[in-house]
Formats: sequence, structure tokens, C-alpha cells
Amino acid sequence: MADQHRGNGRGLSRAFTAPVRVVSKVLPRSGAVSPPRPPRPRRSAIIDCGLYVEGIRQPGEWDYVDALAEAQRRDDAFVWLGLHEPDADEFADIAQTFGLHELPVEDAVKSYQRPKVERYGDITFAAVRTARYVEHAELTETSEVVETGDVMLFIGPTFVITVRHGDACRLAPVRLELEGKEELLAQGPWAVFHAVVDRVVDLYLDVAAAIEQDIDEVEAGVFGRSGGGRIQRIYQLKRELVEFKRAVIPLARPLNALVSGRIPGVPSEIRRYIRDVADHLSRTVEQVVTFDDLLNSILQARLAQLSVDMNDDMRKIAAWAAILAVPTAIAGIYGMNFKNMPELHWAYGYYVVLVVMAAVCFGLYRIFRRSGWL
Repeated sequence: MADQHRGNGRGLSRAFTAPVRVVSKVLPRSGAVSPPRPPRPRRSAIIDCGLYVEGIRQPGEWDYVDALAEAQRRDDAFVWLGLHEPDADEFADIAQTFGLHELPVEDAVKSYQRPKVERYGDITFAAVRTARYVEHAELTETSEVVETGDVMLFIGPTFVITVRHGDACRLAPVRLELEGKEELLAQGPWAVFHAVVDRVVDLYLDVAAAIEQDIDEVEAGVFGRSGGGRIQRIYQLKRELVEFKRAVIPLARPLNALVSGRIPGVPSEIRRYIRDVADHLSRTVEQVVTFDDLLNSILQARLAQLSVDMNDDMRKIAAWAAILAVPTAIAGIYGMNFKNMPELHWAYGYYVVLVVMAAVCFGLYRIFRRSGWL
């Protein structure tokens, strides 16, 4: 009997100690340090880095330090470094390598810069606002019509650095197209500036054409036979146009400064190309100003329509109030508790009063109907 109790005790002991052994295998032992997790690799802002000699891209993968050193040893070479939304730490090393001034470096890290061209020693800093049209099935009160971004360029004697913020204008197609124009690319870093700005202005033209279609739809809704259209749609389109206007109009002054030669270092051949871009930009500026005036006119017309509709509603309310005032007045008079009232005890008085009410209300209805109040 005692042996049986001891056997049962061993069985219970194994039953309780087995889960403990399993848990001890899973959990770390006391004093044991779990191995540190490897740090996540940080996303690099460098999209592409190429070395160009006489307008021809040199084969191989180039680090920007080696590429810059090779370009400085030659007279017909430059480096094109493309960045996408770099952080301050990564861009600090690039700025030190290329000798960039701290003020434009601070602007390049941040987005939403006003279009400008500034000179820092022998390096030119240019900021351009980009824009693209956002496709939408129907214009609503919350539709995003225009998406904007930024492209900054550092243009030096042997390098050009493009910094892109947002996806409104991708520069990979610009690089691919420009690499097929070796004569133009042989002009140096300013050829890259022309290609980038030309692409940006071409997108401006596309956005202006698409916005014109939206304005035509809004105009048709306001001035159509129905004369409807929610006024919030007009406000939303005007708000998006203002954002597009802030990107387009300020770019005219920097381009004119480049065309007139106030910014040194621009080759004369590239200056002629920039003049063509400035002409396209001036056409876009005229379109934007016209669109703004047109939307103001449409908005004023819609407000006038709402005012007329409100006056019509008020006239209808006043007309019905006048019609209903007649039976209300008669019923109020005969509802007074006086014994000596005319025709109070007449057998046909009730029916006569109803006929009089109906006749007067019908007469007033015809009068208001003819006058256009109903």
C-alpha cells in the first residue's frame, strides 16, 4: 500500500514538473542575455549617380566621392547625383563632399520651397515647384486635383545634384531622355537644369489642359438649364488652382534672370534652350490667370443664382402665408365666444363661410400665380 502511494506521488511529481521543464526551455535562463537584433538598414536617398564625359555616361556603378574625384581630374566631365527626400544626416556628408553652402542645404532637406535661383560662390542653387494632375472620376468637394512637390538643383562646375520631394515629377525619364542627346549633355551640368525645368513646365501644360476640362464641366453645371451645381465644388477647384498658381507664377522671375544673363556660368547655347522653356511657362501663366478670373466669374454667377433662388422661395412663402391668412382670420373671428354675432344661428352660415374662404383663397392663388410668385 505504501509502495502504491509512493508510485502515485512520483506520477504526480512528473505531471507537475514536465510543464516546468518545457517552459524553462522556452524562457531565457537567469543571467542569459538575448542576442541583439540587427539594426534595420536605412533607406538610402541616392537614386542614381552617373559620371558623364563629353556627354556620354561612363559604364559601371559610381560612388559620388569617386565620381567627383574623376570629374575634377578632367575638363569635359561632370557628375549627376540624384536624390529623393534625403534626411539631414545623409545629406550632410554629401554637402561636405561637394562643398555646398549650409543655407541651400537646409532648404534642400525641407520641402515646399518657393521657386528661386541663388548663387553661392561658384555653385548655383535652384528650387522649382513641381505639379501633376490627379485623375478623378468626378469633381467633388474633397477631390484632389493638383499634387505638388519640389525639385532642388545644386549646379557646380563639375557636378549637378538633383533633390526631389514628392512624386509629382519623376526624374528617371528625364535622365534617360537626356542621355540620348549627347551633344546637349556635353554642355555640362546646366544641360541637366534645362532638361529638368523643361519636364516640369511640360507637366504644367498638361495640368492646365486638364484643369480647363474641369472648369468647363463646372461652368456647364452652373450655366446649364438646370442651373445647379454645388458651390463647394467651385471652392475646391479654386483652392486647387491657387496651389497650382503658387507653383507656376513664381518660376517666371528665375527663368528670366537666367535668360537675361544675370546668373553667371550658364552656357549661351543652354540659355537659348531656357528661353524656349520660359516662353512655354509664360503661356501657362496666362492660362492660370485666365482660369482664376473664369472661376471667379462662375462663383459670382452661382452666388447670384443662389440669391435669386432664395428670393423665389421667400416670395412663395409670403404668397402662401397671405392665402392661408384669409381662412385663419375668418375662423378666428367666428371662434370668439360672443352670443350676438351676425349669421351665427343661420342654418346655412357654416357652408357660406366655407365657400367664402375657398373663393377668396382661390382668387389670391390666381393673382399670385399670374405675378410669378407661385
